[in-house]
Amino acid sequence: MNSSLRRATVTADAPYRGRANVRDRIFQTSRVPRCQLTSCVVDIIAVGVFGYYRQPLYAKLLVLVLNLSAMESFENIYLDLSKQPGKCKLAESGLGWRPAGGGDTFTLDSNNIGVAQWSRAAKGHELKILSRSSGVIQLDGFEQEDFDRLSRAFKIWYGISIENREHALRGWNWGKAEFTKAELAFNVQNRPAFEVPYTEISNTNLAGKNEVAVEFALPTEGQTNGTSGRSDGGTKNRGRKAGAGPDELVEMRFYIPGTAVKQDKEAEDKEGQEGQEGQEGQEGQEEELEEQNAANLFYETLMDKAEIGYVAGDTFATFLDVLHLTPRGRFDIDMYESTFRLRGKTYDYKIQYASIKKFFLLPKNDDMHTLIVLGLDPPLRQGQTRYPFLVMQLKLDEEISIELNMTEELLRSRYKDKLEAHYEEPIHQVITKIFRGLSGKKVIMPSKDFVSHHGHSGVKCSIKANEGLLFCLDKSFMFVPKPATYIQIENISVITMSRVGGAISASRTFDITVSLKGGMGEHQFSNINREEQQPLEDFFKAKNIRFKNEMLDDSSALIAAALDNDELLASSDEDAGGADRGSADEDEESVDEDFRAESESDVAEEYDSAHDSSGSGSSDAEMGDASDAEEMEDEEEQRPKKKSKIGGK
Repeated sequence: MNSSLRRATVTADAPYRGRANVRDRIFQTSRVPRCQLTSCVVDIIAVGVFGYYRQPLYAKLLVLVLNLSAMESFENIYLDLSKQPGKCKLAESGLGWRPAGGGDTFTLDSNNIGVAQWSRAAKGHELKILSRSSGVIQLDGFEQEDFDRLSRAFKIWYGISIENREHALRGWNWGKAEFTKAELAFNVQNRPAFEVPYTEISNTNLAGKNEVAVEFALPTEGQTNGTSGRSDGGTKNRGRKAGAGPDELVEMRFYIPGTAVKQDKEAEDKEGQEGQEGQEGQEGQEEELEEQNAANLFYETLMDKAEIGYVAGDTFATFLDVLHLTPRGRFDIDMYESTFRLRGKTYDYKIQYASIKKFFLLPKNDDMHTLIVLGLDPPLRQGQTRYPFLVMQLKLDEEISIELNMTEELLRSRYKDKLEAHYEEPIHQVITKIFRGLSGKKVIMPSKDFVSHHGHSGVKCSIKANEGLLFCLDKSFMFVPKPATYIQIENISVITMSRVGGAISASRTFDITVSLKGGMGEHQFSNINREEQQPLEDFFKAKNIRFKNEMLDDSSALIAAALDNDELLASSDEDAGGADRGSADEDEESVDEDFRAESESDVAEEYDSAHDSSGSGSSDAEMGDASDAEEMEDEEEQRPKKKSKIGGK
């Protein structure tokens, strides 16, 4: 037998002298670890090789079969609810998944596999892996027959038994919430109804005394699966499941009545270490702990588990108690390397600098405050309300001295000519400069082509019942504070200036209606001071914005209407003076005197159903009755006559 072929198969130069020697040579030649094979299997292979050691091809095939059996493969498996299936492979070193259409491979080391669970899922059966450091990994699309292969592989290679879990199918909406290491589980009768990974939760807040709202992460524009902007089925999208389908759940609310006792982490650690002797002491400690609202405890625990308020790294700068007009309230601003955080009494937000699309610095007309406006995409959410703009109001005369919490090396290497180590300026300038340096966004300020009649940058106006300021910018219009409205000049079709209302209000104010191109709608700004008409028209001309002034037509129409009214009044006076009204002219004063002398009962009679139903003819009859009243002494005879005349009609 050729010596080189012999070395490549089972043995090297030494001859076979026993079954044990052959078994050791098989372990040395094969890639299969010794722990994978039972002694029975090894003995069978060793006997076969020893009996046919003169046939090297047979031994080579045995080693090849042994190597192939060291891997399990499954087709049409979906990773983390991805849109495209892939191929999943299991080996002793770990598991891997690769999309069928090609792309990066996701791998999980065997040392990182913590718990494995098997359950029914959307596409068949699901293998859920709770890793030690990578969160939750979901592999969907297995068949029922694959359970035995998976169970053997996990038991032999990873030393883990797959737990077979059944979900609660009763449809109940009440149960028990359980905070695990990587997800929030909602159990009904000790069975999971659903699980929410902490990586899916973007924010949570107290919606009421016993109600907690949980908001889920939304993909930004162009992201179809996850938050990294990767293509469908890409492995780098894993970790977040949002974006897997056209419809997504964006918020869930839990009603949590009653009170609960908060247990410290130290006490939880002691529970696992102490035995039965320490249980009585722990019960005494629990009694000493104060009870608190169960909804508050749920909220605090979820904030801690989902790390909503936690941001990796130290804060570069912190600004306390900053007034926000949209959303309304006071928030502390913590600025980090890639995110900034708004901390309020009720709401807590973590926003990426990449979400800032527009950055405005707008001075108010009172010469005391200035507005910092941040345009966000995706917008902030409070329940069902979306806030695409953050509006901060700061005092012009409030100065601050701040030292950035940043090393000199980082300042020179990454933020050179963008940030300074120390600031001692008005607070609105400091916040603007730090936001601009960290986000890299250009600061937009009011256009120099517009100055209002009173020398300000903003025009006071209203959107429906909301008063605010309209700022004319170089490429857009901005209305703040509520509702914050942004209009690009390039999208404007025409601006119409018109009067709305009565003659008095119309002479002092006017409205402008901004119509957008392509049927995108219109925006109306009302109650603009008449003095701002000329500055606005000059700005429209400077920016080549097409506009039309309907107030000239309204003015001519008002003047014509006023002249017509004067002529009508004059003609009516002449007609009244020349007409023969008979006894009504003589008795007109007596009618007024009788009306003033009437009692409350007579006044009430004017509003009865008989009086309301009378027409112009009945009014003439009443005037006749009024003239006859002076000649008649008995009032009881007058009232039946009045009723008989109306009733006759």
